[in-house]
Amino acid sequence: MSAKGLLEKQRTYFRSGATKPVAFRIHQLETLKKILTEHEGELISAVYKDFKKPELEAYATEIGILHDEISYAIKKLRKWVKPNRVRGTLINFPSSNFTVAEPYGAVLIIAPWNYPIQLALLPMVGAIAAGNTVVIKPSELSPNTSAVLKNIADAWYKEEFVAVIEGGVEVNQDLLAQDFDYIFFTGSTRVGKIVMEAASKHLTPVTLELGGKSPCIVDGTAKIKTAGKRIAWGKFINAGQTCVAPDYLLVHSSVKDELLKELKKSISEFYGVNPKLSPDYARIINQDHFQRLRSYLEDVKVYYGGRYKEEECYLEPTIVTDIEKDAAVMEEEIFGPILPVIVFDSIADAMHIVNSKPKPLALYLFTENSTTERLVLKECSFGGGAVNDVVSYLGNRHLPFGGVGNSGMGVYHGKSSFDTFSHTKSIMRKPTWLDIPFRYAPYKGKLKWIKRILK
Repeated sequence: MSAKGLLEKQRTYFRSGATKPVAFRIHQLETLKKILTEHEGELISAVYKDFKKPELEAYATEIGILHDEISYAIKKLRKWVKPNRVRGTLINFPSSNFTVAEPYGAVLIIAPWNYPIQLALLPMVGAIAAGNTVVIKPSELSPNTSAVLKNIADAWYKEEFVAVIEGGVEVNQDLLAQDFDYIFFTGSTRVGKIVMEAASKHLTPVTLELGGKSPCIVDGTAKIKTAGKRIAWGKFINAGQTCVAPDYLLVHSSVKDELLKELKKSISEFYGVNPKLSPDYARIINQDHFQRLRSYLEDVKVYYGGRYKEEECYLEPTIVTDIEKDAAVMEEEIFGPILPVIVFDSIADAMHIVNSKPKPLALYLFTENSTTERLVLKECSFGGGAVNDVVSYLGNRHLPFGGVGNSGMGVYHGKSSFDTFSHTKSIMRKPTWLDIPFRYAPYKGKLKWIKRILK
């Protein structure tokens, strides 16, 4: 079926009202939870085939987080859908006022390859909870996972409610040419601009979950042993192919040597002396990304790592130092297991480096100084982040997740996912037993009273 035909079919189904009852939504969320349980092994196997993602990482970052999100939505949905009463104003006295969460209709979710299960299905949780129909376009760069998601959708869902469409750039272009009611995109800033341009032709609202060069600042007061372990974990999980991974490290000159030693030590503890032999270390998704990453090593000083095996898309955890300002590794988001280290002497210098670049998706700060913490959080703009930790903040469903500026727009996770896929409809209910004539013409002598009311 063509993208246009599928959209028309989903829109007809939505307009029938089938997706709106709360009982239907909860049943569909329960079904999704059942799907994850019954197909867990198949899904984990698929992401391993795509880029050797370790089983624990696959479960924790792909499936486990989905179970948590679904359970929370099921528990809270009846509360979320209730009308929300708001205060009235004197100018509209007497009246009762409330807002209602209304589903958009037929929504499109375009997912990336790096977390191909989570980033396809977690937005779907919010879309179903809000009462929409869903078309999912998985990434063609993770073909095994894409195929499994397609097979699951075909087996469990009617395509007028949930459909998965596979394909490359041409399929994306065809989908974006359609008049969907909402588009949710996760991917690069470059492609995000294309999505937004396509959506603008239909005035379709969008959520863009992008990325950018997320900095990690370590000042002179930080607990270096803990910082080294947490940074190494967050940077090299999924072989660095995480949108909120620390992209580059800013470290105070007084603790640089100590931190580098702790990073090196942590990498060896996690993956052994030869990470290539570790069952816990993933691979780069394909040759194009591998060659891009390898090129970054041509003009930098490798402090640790740097070994690779091209035919296996293997690049070991790598730390590079003495970075020049115009080095290629500092131009675009790295999205791989290379960590540039830049030294600073004052927190002002570190913040200048951060603020000279487009606003990142995440920022991390390791410090024991509350004044430094307040200063960085106040002066640096970023989507979200953590103090004395990395990455794991996105596992808190109570924290809205999203970017700002070049790193994206809109948020999701938890209640925010429901809100993202809902239009907030405002209603005022006015009684007829009282009709104050003040608002009607003629207006003579009324202006001074209007000014008193509205000032």
